[in-house]
Amino acid sequence: MAETLEPYKADLAGLAARDRLRTLAPRAGLDFASNDYLGLAESRELSAAAAAAVARGVPVGAGGSRLLRGNHPEHEALEAQAARFFHAESALFFGAGFSANEALLSTLPQREDMIFYDALIHASAHDGMRLSRAPCAAFAHNDVGALGYAIVGWRAKGGKGRPWIAVESLYSMDGDIAPLHELMALADRHEAFLLIDEAHATGVYGPGGRGLAAALEGRENVISVHTCGKALGASGALVCLAAPLRDFLVNRCRNFIFATAPSPLVAACVRGALKIVEGADDRRAALRDRVALAGRELQRLCDVAPSGSQVQPVIVGADALAMSLAARMRMRGYDIRAIRPPTVPEGTARLRLSLTLNVSAAQTTQMISDLAEELAKAKA
Repeated sequence: MAETLEPYKADLAGLAARDRLRTLAPRAGLDFASNDYLGLAESRELSAAAAAAVARGVPVGAGGSRLLRGNHPEHEALEAQAARFFHAESALFFGAGFSANEALLSTLPQREDMIFYDALIHASAHDGMRLSRAPCAAFAHNDVGALGYAIVGWRAKGGKGRPWIAVESLYSMDGDIAPLHELMALADRHEAFLLIDEAHATGVYGPGGRGLAAALEGRENVISVHTCGKALGASGALVCLAAPLRDFLVNRCRNFIFATAPSPLVAACVRGALKIVEGADDRRAALRDRVALAGRELQRLCDVAPSGSQVQPVIVGADALAMSLAARMRMRGYDIRAIRPPTVPEGTARLRLSLTLNVSAAQTTQMISDLAEELAKAKA
């Protein structure tokens, strides 16, 4: 029996030797790591929404899948509210953004279809594509021209189904934004579906926080995923899509059919979050100011090009250097995490700075000054 665990131990030892061993670390220091961009997760407003839901008797657990007894009125109320909020025909609530992306890509593309995905798309999309009946192919990051050539090439080789284009609107590790209108034009030209993961844009961008794809919502060939655990401060994910596609998921999506329904209490909290976010122009303006400030200081003190969004990478290259810098910044009182391959491409290990309203402008400026010192030491 002593040898039973050896393959697992050997794998972990290999990760450690390459500075890629992951461990769970407690919260400590100022928040430059979370995706709680608007500072809602621990806000009084969202806590009040949760307390009000408990007071009116909303249960914590659903007790079963949505197709059994787990379909609570809070789920349906949230989906109706989300469809109105995002200007979509319908919405479907999942327990997590990862589950939603996996469910969509494993269920909706048909056998003769073809999935074209951005090379930097999230791991959840990759898991969904592995389970899909449709083949898939990557295209160069944010390269609409390359995508167009790929679709034309697929058709020329006898592709008979419908193309699917899978992208993020704001990329979680680089902080750059997809050319959504150009992608939409290409999708229309090739009668393709456009699947947009709005995880890092929902709440932060667009009118009322409706996201970067707000102008595209409601089209029958657009499917959007709005994660509820980032700027909305709760958990789960809302998929916005045409009603027939929603019905198809309810009938064909194993991830939906066989999973216990998300907590009705969480659904009630997301309803509260949508109301808060819709009127949170002041928070969005404050975050924009924070992003601009951080961009200026990073350029000035660290010679790091600003991403222009609340996700700011500081690419250092080597895994060991990224880990060392993150540890030294934690010692200075900042919760900053190192991101290494395979999450990011080889040779691009980085610190991922997440800009939120959980820290002040002065704390952000001081963090960047301290980071500049640590970067200078690393180069010395």
